[in-house]
Order: sequence, then structure tokens, then C-alpha cells
Amino acid sequence: MNRLDLGIAALTLSGQEECGDRHIVAPFAKGVLVAVVDGIGHGTEAARAAKIAEGVLKSRPHEPLVPLISRCHEELRGTRGAVISMASINHVEKVMTWAGAGNVQGKLLSRDHRSQAQILVLSVGTLGQQLAPIYPTVLPIKTGDTLIFSTDGVREDFDQRLNLKQSPQQLADEILARSARQTDDALVLVGRYLG
Repeated sequence: MNRLDLGIAALTLSGQEECGDRHIVAPFAKGVLVAVVDGIGHGTEAARAAKIAEGVLKSRPHEPLVPLISRCHEELRGTRGAVISMASINHVEKVMTWAGAGNVQGKLLSRDHRSQAQILVLSVGTLGQQLAPIYPTVLPIKTGDTLIFSTDGVREDFDQRLNLKQSPQQLADEILARSARQTDDALVLVGRYLG
């Protein structure tokens, strides 16, 4: 049973045939792995790097995040490399473990206006090139919580004045339309936890 309502919006840089930004949604026995990968640069080579990382994640969605990121790092050697943010949501324990390397922003928003947005702390580096240690964070997750990942083709202030009553797809479309830089590929993933 899918306990995550998803919305995805992506933009391929004008003049390019392929988008170097990709999203991954891979269910496993106790939950689901959600990730956004941004191949360095844009075009075919960026897309190739992102697809390699996608293959690694889809083949092992149940694995802890640090070994998964390390495996992507090794597989991406010899490519342009990529940056990544990912979240493993455990439906049984109602927790989300997230981690990232590079500059794919991650935010977890609650419908409770008194709750502060949680912001993903990113490690420095590029998968396939050079990577600092990864430190995953575990957060409790509750019904209605909204996870947003966005690549660097989206401005950092994308979460200003968001209406969390909108569906994840409406939110993703609105963020991309309002905050895409138009100078790079861009991708927004919005996932709402259904409990």
C-alpha cells in the first residue's frame, strides 16, 4: 500500500534533449525510498550519471542510506558525477531517515503552523568525485507531513507562501512555475505522508 501521495514537476533546460535531474520512488517491505538526483551540468552526460544512481537506488531501496550513497559514489566514478538527497520512510516505525550530498534541498513541512520546517543538513561533495562523510538524520513523521526535494534549478526560497492544503502535484507544479531559474534543469518532488 502506497502511504505517500506524490507530485513531481520537472523542467529540461531549453535546447537539451534529456533532463539531468531524476526522481526515484522505490518501495520496500517496511516503507519507501524517495530520492532526487541531479547529474552535474545538463544534457546527455548529466542524465547518464543520474540514471546510474537511479539504478543503484532502485536495486537496494531497503538498505541504510550511508551504504547506498557510498555505492552510488563508487558507481559514478568516471562520470560527471551527481548530487543527491534521499529519504527512507519506515511505515512501521513512522520515522523518516534522510541524508544528502551536494545541493538538492530537502524540507519537511507540517500542517501544524506552530511546527518549524525541518531542513535537510547536506554533506559537501559530489558523488563520483569527492565526498565528505554522510550523517543521516532520523525524524518522526506524521500524517499530513509534506516532504519537498528540489534541485539547484529551483530558487532556495521556493517554500515561501506555500498552501499545504493543495495536493502534492499542485504544489510541485506551483513551485516549479514560480521558482525555476530557467538556466538549468529543474526538478521538484513533493511527497505527503498519508499515515
